[in-house]
Amino acid sequence: MHSADTSSDTEYVDLPSAQKIILLSSILIVAMCGIVYELIIGAVSSYLLGNSVYQFSLTIGFFMFAMGVGSYASRFIMGRLIQSFIYVELLLAIIGGICSIALFMLFPAAPWLYMFGKFFFICTIGFLVGLEIPLLTRVLAQKSTTRESIADVLSLDYIGALFGSVAFPILLLPSLGLIASSFAIGLVNACVAAVNVIWLRQHLSNPRGAMVAVGLTVLALFVLTLQSSRVTSFAQHHLFFDQVVWKEQSPYQSLVVTNNWRKGDIRLFIDGHLQFSETDEYRYHEALVHPVMSMGNAPATVLVLGGGDGLAVREILRHPSVTRIDVVDLDPAMTELGTEFAPVVRLNEGAMLDERVTIINDDAFNYVRQVDIAYDTVIIDFPDPHNEALSKLYSVEFYTMVGRIMAEDAALITQSSSPFFAPRSYWTIAETLDEVFAGRTSFQISIPSFGLWGFHIATKEEDAGMRPFPDGLKSMDPQIFAAAQVFPRDIAQPEGLAVNSIFDPTIYRLYDADLNNR
Repeated sequence: MHSADTSSDTEYVDLPSAQKIILLSSILIVAMCGIVYELIIGAVSSYLLGNSVYQFSLTIGFFMFAMGVGSYASRFIMGRLIQSFIYVELLLAIIGGICSIALFMLFPAAPWLYMFGKFFFICTIGFLVGLEIPLLTRVLAQKSTTRESIADVLSLDYIGALFGSVAFPILLLPSLGLIASSFAIGLVNACVAAVNVIWLRQHLSNPRGAMVAVGLTVLALFVLTLQSSRVTSFAQHHLFFDQVVWKEQSPYQSLVVTNNWRKGDIRLFIDGHLQFSETDEYRYHEALVHPVMSMGNAPATVLVLGGGDGLAVREILRHPSVTRIDVVDLDPAMTELGTEFAPVVRLNEGAMLDERVTIINDDAFNYVRQVDIAYDTVIIDFPDPHNEALSKLYSVEFYTMVGRIMAEDAALITQSSSPFFAPRSYWTIAETLDEVFAGRTSFQISIPSFGLWGFHIATKEEDAGMRPFPDGLKSMDPQIFAAAQVFPRDIAQPEGLAVNSIFDPTIYRLYDADLNNR
């Protein structure tokens, strides 16, 4: 005999096999949608605020807590369990569907408002997801033993979570982007509610009203999904102010190019962070390239790690001794921007199309670990170390591997963020380079779009010597470079900083702490 929950607080629901399958399928889809909402919120916060470990840890922790609260609250729902599930599903579809666009719209307003919105969505979605599973478990327990119903529900819940966690980075994010993904997953939730209304309408007190509510929700989310590109453009204009002229959501990052037609200013943003501005990018790239290219003997082979926009390559090609340039950038979308998007190709003067340039879409860490070439110059142009994934590219292990593929008289340069806004992060890079290389030169320049910006050059020899810079540079010359090596007291190298290692990635924590202190 099967046990049944026939207590006075719950109506008995007689479920045929087909309706039971509908409910079991709903559990799998609900779990899939719940994990996708969680990943969307974590990804948006990582893009906008940085430090993905911190953002995803907070998102997962508060989401699980809210699920627990929702599960506890489900005990107070008496009767009409299927109807309650349908309306919870509709609420989840609406709130989860709009979470990403709402967060993007809140971000420019005020930091506290964004944080309030983030925790509102995390906790509300977690509460609703936590509310749904016990409701369905109680319904299914009336048709089978409690042991069987719990086993069925939890197994499908975990399988759905697996589907969602795999589908988000592989399918949803690259093909739809964050905003369209949340609309589409909200639509899936609404469709689950619609299927349950149709198949289980005899268990509803007002099936007509439920159908109207479901129909309006499905229609609204369907329209938003179809119009997601326009909604995304609106959000990007709200976030970036200038006109968005190119955008791409790759599996690795969000790329946006804006143009201020009045000023003639092309700008590139990666995950919402400014990478260059046409008005002053030459200051950055001349400083990144020419001091290191003018150290030691004239270089023939150059390795560029990052720099898929081709602007550093443009400067490298001003040195006639160069015969080979290998550009290693993980994201094909980034190198396509530098080779195919006309405004950026104009800026880099077609440098990425030069026959001496080889584009390699690979992880820089893996590339330097496996390649067997002795480069004369290595130019590292990574984003700032604002998360643990980037931290490994500023580690002693990474610099050791880079040193292995450098010729004996070779030189390396790395952009190192701002010595004013992130001084401990900047000088941690110096300490880490000192662990591997015999010589180091640190310098800083002013870039209007970024403020004070810093670099480090490292060499295997203590004194590599300098050759003349190329003619025709706009900002960099030997006198400027010499002056740039003098640091005021307020940004001078502090004592007590540790070497950054993969096993103890201190740099991204220092980076975040420095920015918060400013």
